[in-house]
Amino acid sequence: MHESWKTFLDSEFNKPYFKELSQFLHSEYETKTIFPPKPQVFRAFTTDLSSVKVVILGQDPYHTPKAAHGLAFSVPDSQPIPPSLINIYKEIDSEFGSHQNPSGNLKAWQEQGVLLLNNVLTVEAHKAGSHRGHGWETFTQATVEYLNEACDHLVFLLWGRDARSKKPLIDQQKHLILESAHPSPLSAYNGFFGNNHFKRTNEFLTAHGLAEIKW
Repeated sequence: MHESWKTFLDSEFNKPYFKELSQFLHSEYETKTIFPPKPQVFRAFTTDLSSVKVVILGQDPYHTPKAAHGLAFSVPDSQPIPPSLINIYKEIDSEFGSHQNPSGNLKAWQEQGVLLLNNVLTVEAHKAGSHRGHGWETFTQATVEYLNEACDHLVFLLWGRDARSKKPLIDQQKHLILESAHPSPLSAYNGFFGNNHFKRTNEFLTAHGLAEIKW
């Protein structure tokens, strides 16, 4: 984890809810197959806090082998591009003509200041949503609240119900909130396609003297 997060993370890690979550995770990793691998759980927090310009909130990690690697919506280079990310790329293509990533690995976005944070950071193999309700949601809420206070002129991309539930935590006078349906094939045609979020993000960044994201 990047040292810029140290104050925040040290504070959260010492709270009772997180100690309970840690005990739960220790047992889960010892007795079951859990994704992502332990060293990658907090990979989103390797992003330098001072570089964060855009926050994309996912749900929980991919629950199939070798897919989750700690960044929301992202997969390692060797893995097939998941359906939700295919739809994200389709929307980028419709806005810009093409997308920049040759694979499903969104590390290049992270390096440009996009925080790819899931609402729940772990999951049991083949059991979507299996680690909900154990404390991760409290941690993610605290993270959004911290970003809201610590940073200026962020763009929050809130796709789907889980992400949109964080809207009340964000100061709309200070940051840009863009919300729509989730890019999942089950909901993308209900408002994700055509949302123009990637162009609108870059327009906001440019207006505040920040470099655009190369989507």
